[in-house]
Amino acid sequence: MENKMYSWQMTELKADFKLVESPIPELAEGEAIVKIAGCGVCHTDLSFWYFGVKTKKELPLTLGHEISGTVVAGPSEWIGKNVIIPAVLPCGECELCKKGRSNICQKQLMPGNDFNGGFASHIKVPAKYLCPVPAQVLEKYSIQQLSVIADAISTPYQVVKKSELQSGDLAIVIGIGGVGIYAALISKILGAKVIALDIDDDKLNSAKQNGIDATINVKGLDIRAVKDSIREIVKQIGASRFGWKIFEVSGTKAGQELAFNLITFTSTLSIVGFTMDKPDVRLSNLMAFDAKLIGTWGCKPELYPEVVDLIASGKLKIEDFVETFPMSKINEVFKNTLEHKYKKRSILVPDFN
Repeated sequence: MENKMYSWQMTELKADFKLVESPIPELAEGEAIVKIAGCGVCHTDLSFWYFGVKTKKELPLTLGHEISGTVVAGPSEWIGKNVIIPAVLPCGECELCKKGRSNICQKQLMPGNDFNGGFASHIKVPAKYLCPVPAQVLEKYSIQQLSVIADAISTPYQVVKKSELQSGDLAIVIGIGGVGIYAALISKILGAKVIALDIDDDKLNSAKQNGIDATINVKGLDIRAVKDSIREIVKQIGASRFGWKIFEVSGTKAGQELAFNLITFTSTLSIVGFTMDKPDVRLSNLMAFDAKLIGTWGCKPELYPEVVDLIASGKLKIEDFVETFPMSKINEVFKNTLEHKYKKRSILVPDFN
């Protein structure tokens, strides 16, 4: 194994990432070194780098939490295995972990937040919750492409399951970017009739081409017009007027206000996107409609194998929604992502040699 590693570090807010060489870190019991194959660029990374959201670890810090790669050091049973590193690494021992809520473990570690993350050649992580990638999946996708499982796919998978969505339900997904498109696709795979809402025709067309039942471009529409469009689509596709599963993934005030106003009888609204802005909503609607409002944080590692199985089976296809770039282009990719120049999830691939 190499005795040195490279990383692109964030040194200050909004500044270019800097290439740093350092020794491969020493391992404690139960830890592993993963040689990184790919690391996805997430909105959370932009929040740390540009919008001033504080990381747990002080700068300088290597960002990145959507990571795939190959174990090159650590417990013998893991050596040589291709893996996905969960974006949330719980302790496995606390009250929340034992109650099946390990995704919100208060001792959790998040790559690129609590410790140096995936925009690097190597990373040191606890081996306990690594998710192995079967060979059959790698016949369809590169290990680099699969890095997005660690957040963009697993997060919506958890929230769809948490919403108690059943076959035949209507699912409404607001914001079908890097995470939202998978919320729509997973809902469809589980038997829902799905309406996707966004302000980007290209994303909406891609969703339609991948089997989503109906789409609405909500740009310039007020809430009443959107509701009228949805009611019309509900009639056309034969969906129920009740029990809508609404997923707010845009992470905007406007998206959250729209999502809340779409609540109807026995609806479940899931908040997946994040914004510091405060929406103006009437919480009494939850009482009046006997509805539920839930949040979600990442995905517990225990669910990752189920996500991998969806991809292995061919039910969930990801090639239309990801694109790779050399990691040396990190500064360009982050700026372009900030300016919404990409239609797909960007994955940075190490090119340090």
